[in-house]
Amino acid sequence: MHISEGVLSAPVLLAGAAAAVPGIAVGMRKLEPERLMVAALLSAAFFVASLVRVPIGPASAHLILNGLLGLLLGWAVFPAIFAALILQMLLFQYGGLLALGVNTVTMALPAALCSMLFSRCLRKGPKVRFIGAFCCGFFSIAGAALLTALALTSTDDGFIVSAKLLFLAHLPIIPAEGVLTALAVSFIAKVRPELLNFKYA
Repeated sequence: MHISEGVLSAPVLLAGAAAAVPGIAVGMRKLEPERLMVAALLSAAFFVASLVRVPIGPASAHLILNGLLGLLLGWAVFPAIFAALILQMLLFQYGGLLALGVNTVTMALPAALCSMLFSRCLRKGPKVRFIGAFCCGFFSIAGAALLTALALTSTDDGFIVSAKLLFLAHLPIIPAEGVLTALAVSFIAKVRPELLNFKYA
């Protein structure tokens, strides 16, 4: 889902940075001190999951687990993903400095919005919790793929084919992320249920 450096136009890069800065600021403000370790572990999970990637033109397809991060962190998903993207950029040259804002927004914003929609399901019974977690994982990565494709097409019409390929490549990943998120939440509910109890607003 990383967009490579030197691909996007200046207006798209500026719009991404303009959206990323307040998202990170809000996320940092809402990140409670007792959840710093959880945020660090989830950021590491995102880091590892997205290392296994398939290049598709100017971007790539891979698991990102942003729905899981959104459910457990709320708006703090922004700084968690931002930190992981910085490390991936420095260590593996994924993405790039100028594209950092866009890459952060495309992956974090859908997760944050989905957490607002589905977080209440975590406090329900096992079936509702499973369905809510699946939906959060499903729609978070679907939204990320859609925003990434939109960023590419907003830069140049020549990226329309690449944008379509990128979205199509994520079609099998989208339900897989939903299932992984649901299974992870079900496991956490059994071993560390307190992680599912915090305010998202």
